Amino acid sequence: MSVLSRLRRRARVDGPAGPPAAADSVDAAAESVDAVADDAVAGGRGRVRTVAARVTTVAAGLLVFAVLVAPNRLDQLGPAAFLRIPVEGLVAAALLLVLRGVARRTVAVLCGVALGLLAVVKLLDMGMSASLARPFDLVLDWVLLDDAYGFVRDSVGRAGAVGAIVALVAAVGALLVLTTRSVLRLTRLVARHDRRTVRVLAGCAVVWVAGATIGVPVADSGTSRLVGQHVGQVGAGLRDREAFAAEAAADAFRDTPGDELLTALRGKDVIVAFVESYGRDAVQDPEFAPQVGAVLDGGTRRLAERGFSARSGFLTSPTAGGGSWLAHDTLLSGLWVDNQQRHLSLLAGDRLTLNGAFRRAGWQTVGVMPAATQPWPEKSFFGFDRYHDAAGLDYRGPKFNYAPMPDQYTLATFHRRERATPGHAPIMAEIPLISSHSPWAAIPRMLDWDHVGDGSIYRRPTSVAVNPKDVVGRSATEVRTGYRRSIEYSLNSLISYVETYGDDNLVLVFLGDHQPAPVVTGENAGRDVPITIVAHDPAVLARVAAWGWDEGLRPGPSAPVWRMDTFRDRFLSAFGPQPPAGAAAPPSPR
Repeated sequence: MSVLSRLRRRARVDGPAGPPAAADSVDAAAESVDAVADDAVAGGRGRVRTVAARVTTVAAGLLVFAVLVAPNRLDQLGPAAFLRIPVEGLVAAALLLVLRGVARRTVAVLCGVALGLLAVVKLLDMGMSASLARPFDLVLDWVLLDDAYGFVRDSVGRAGAVGAIVALVAAVGALLVLTTRSVLRLTRLVARHDRRTVRVLAGCAVVWVAGATIGVPVADSGTSRLVGQHVGQVGAGLRDREAFAAEAAADAFRDTPGDELLTALRGKDVIVAFVESYGRDAVQDPEFAPQVGAVLDGGTRRLAERGFSARSGFLTSPTAGGGSWLAHDTLLSGLWVDNQQRHLSLLAGDRLTLNGAFRRAGWQTVGVMPAATQPWPEKSFFGFDRYHDAAGLDYRGPKFNYAPMPDQYTLATFHRRERATPGHAPIMAEIPLISSHSPWAAIPRMLDWDHVGDGSIYRRPTSVAVNPKDVVGRSATEVRTGYRRSIEYSLNSLISYVETYGDDNLVLVFLGDHQPAPVVTGENAGRDVPITIVAHDPAVLARVAAWGWDEGLRPGPSAPVWRMDTFRDRFLSAFGPQPPAGAAAPPSPR
């Protein structure tokens, strides 16, 4: 109620303050002031709604535009990526302009949902490119989401992993709603201003055609190409299944009798150790090579003092940033296993693996899998006589982020259970070492081997070299430093093991499974990993002299590079009944 209205009411209650015309004048003035005030309020609210509507429309347009033109790789994000005209947007706008009524609204909803799904695919591609240096495979990669959850859980805890899943699901739902509502809002705008829309579309189409004609990147059709590539994955997967079956059926060693296999290694304990994320960059990138190279060169000298020699080269891994099992499959089976479909097909077959060849030849085969915290069906395929998973290794210390136990503990327990018994039968062991697994945060110290025990010593702060409180919030520099230090630790563990427990009957083959993620290497770093053979018996390395590998634990820049799937046949040939006359050049990686 206005002030004048209150005065008027008081005048009527308290008694006439003048002639009736005066009271009427007061009423009229009060109503006039009230009307002006109401109009002012209504006008203010109207302006706010108008501004809000315009801001919302602009935001809707920006969201639709950003989803259409944004690249699917983080390294391609930048201002230049958004200085484009997406042809898909022009076509969709023209279609919505032509349609009417229910048809227009239906198509708008479908376009909005499709746009949201496109955004999800681009985000998946970005995540895969940043972690595994490749796009997301819409046919084969969904199984990796479970591994991603396990990695997050092991890195930041179960609560953090569950929270991440909830946030991810909510974000996907919100994205689908936002893109759909944005397209509907823009559709209404197009319908209200159809003539102006026609002029704008015509101008943009002219610019797009001109840009495409003269090769200016303003003409964008990246969304169509991206959709085509992902749709093509389905057909490619079906064709690849048949190609892989044909490759697996061709095996020169399938029927080789056991007494003709690995004759030059009789009586030796052979260890094949995969060092997680140990890639070419670790030994050649200027940021890592001086320190990692010092570990390898120092190890070469220390082992030489004990009578050991080494030869080193490079293998090209089928994966990068992750997917260690693909590298294990490839090295041990002699087949190029670069996706989950090939992995499953391999496990369903009867391919002779390197482990299987040793077993056929009379070795006791052992699998030591410190990261296997759940049932591991692959153990039956690889045919281990004995298998030690995370629970079976009886570790009593703390976790080191992803790694359930330090590499030194894994090697110490393996030795105590498998090699420490005098007169034991020759063994062939496969051992992935995981202290250098991302996120490269908590890193143990090297201890005296007699002090490792059941691992409870690692609860002491003095047994841990690095353990940052904030794993997620580290800078890229801190992540790379953690990577380097973890590689140094894993290599030191292997070198010290040979130095401490090596004898004339030990042969060690150690290699990287893949390069680390692009956050460490940068984009387009390649997929080469170092590989080294260490032996005390000179006759062992004499068998691989024709390979031309570099002397010592560190391969040089010009060391030979083979595809990883060629190693099995080269190894079996080198240590078979006859020394190899020479090795043919392997095919180039695909």
